[in-house]
Amino acid sequence: MNSAFLKACRGEPTDYTPIWLNRQAGRYMPEYHALKGDTPSLRFFTTPELAARATLDAQRILGVDAAIVFADLLPMLVPMGLNLDYKPGVGPVFERPLAGEADVQRLAVPPAEEATPYIGETIKRTLADLPRDIPLIGFAGAPFTLASYAIEGQGSRNYLRVKRMMYTAPGAWHRLMVKLVDAIAGYVALQIDSGVHAIQLFDSWVGCLSLADYNRYVRPHTERLMAHIGGRVPVIYFGTGNGHLVDAMFATGPDLLALDWRTPLAATWQRLGAKAVQGNMDPVALCADRATVAAHAQALLAEAQGRAGHIFNLGHGILPTTPVDNVKFLVEFVQRESGR
Repeated sequence: MNSAFLKACRGEPTDYTPIWLNRQAGRYMPEYHALKGDTPSLRFFTTPELAARATLDAQRILGVDAAIVFADLLPMLVPMGLNLDYKPGVGPVFERPLAGEADVQRLAVPPAEEATPYIGETIKRTLADLPRDIPLIGFAGAPFTLASYAIEGQGSRNYLRVKRMMYTAPGAWHRLMVKLVDAIAGYVALQIDSGVHAIQLFDSWVGCLSLADYNRYVRPHTERLMAHIGGRVPVIYFGTGNGHLVDAMFATGPDLLALDWRTPLAATWQRLGAKAVQGNMDPVALCADRATVAAHAQALLAEAQGRAGHIFNLGHGILPTTPVDNVKFLVEFVQRESGR
């Protein structure tokens, strides 16, 4: 496939700036709510027929240049031995989060084909109906973010439990990261074998770390993961609140970084010497009027200056209160204005 998105991943010139959006299938869409209905979240994410339909609906409705597999970061932890639930008003919750060495030792790393067969089936169903010129992006959580959820048990403000394990039980921490890397590598390989054209790794919580802690507790494991999954399809590594970490994150070996909206795109791209970069409009701008959406999009396109290798995206996911028409407008605006 020689799509605009894949050409941009390789740093090749394109006729216009390709665009897709983090969380482009989600709660802001009426079609999403109609499809999900009363289906529990965990079942929704792991039912291939529903997940494929959510993936396809978002691409069709928005006209974006890539689809991304509709899934969640956390269900792959369930076959490892963690009990996951999605609670209204709270989000994902692990009833018995990891507390120490004994809990880490009990974690299993079953083959992805046995542990998460639904992801392969979702991909195959999606590809059967996805337009042939539209690539499909697979994704997974990065080791640090999955470890954080498993230890904290749910969303966190200060990451007390995960940092306490890092600092006071480094042996347990590193053993946990080894297991997670093995599990993620298998999960990603299954997605690639099933036909995805690129992979995005989400490190949503990594910005809570200092550079020193990232280099000591996370970077070696992320490097091992990149060595396992790299070379077959483009790998995008994404974090938020991580402007101080981007050089270290890029050094782990992804093909490109996805930047959050607080990180200057052009200057960072130039400093890294990367062939491509993804990002990074503030998702809150989509909740304003169309003039604001256009102004933010135009400013970002101007910053990139038409340089080959820019993939337009948000600096985080689409918010649930975002007007669908604003999202459609953004996609059309970027494709039209960048192609002039």
